[in-house]
Amino acid sequence: MKTSIAEFGRAAKLIRSTGVYDVYDLPYLSRLVVSMTILHPGKETSGHSHEDAEEVYLFLEGAGEMQLDEEMIPVSKGDIVLIPKEQFHKVFNRSNGDLVLLSVFEKYGDRGAV
Repeated sequence: MKTSIAEFGRAAKLIRSTGVYDVYDLPYLSRLVVSMTILHPGKETSGHSHEDAEEVYLFLEGAGEMQLDEEMIPVSKGDIVLIPKEQFHKVFNRSNGDLVLLSVFEKYGDRGAV
């Protein structure tokens, strides 16, 4: 399968849409999920960790901060963050525009079910 960032929303499945963010998954692989999150201005994700799943975040648009355990790091377009299993992570959009990130992670629970 091939898609582009511009076409991601059409190719992927909208799995969650709230006033905080919109999340789209491409669950076509057997062990990995490619997901796009559009985090709206002034919002933050709930934050979580994965017991048995690693994750990669690629920031596509906007700027904000990311919490990794107790550390806060600035993030912006072009940044890549590697998240090992069991590391707490949370994203904050402190800007006036959307913060868009692509994540790739190992399937867990019901995430990535086709």
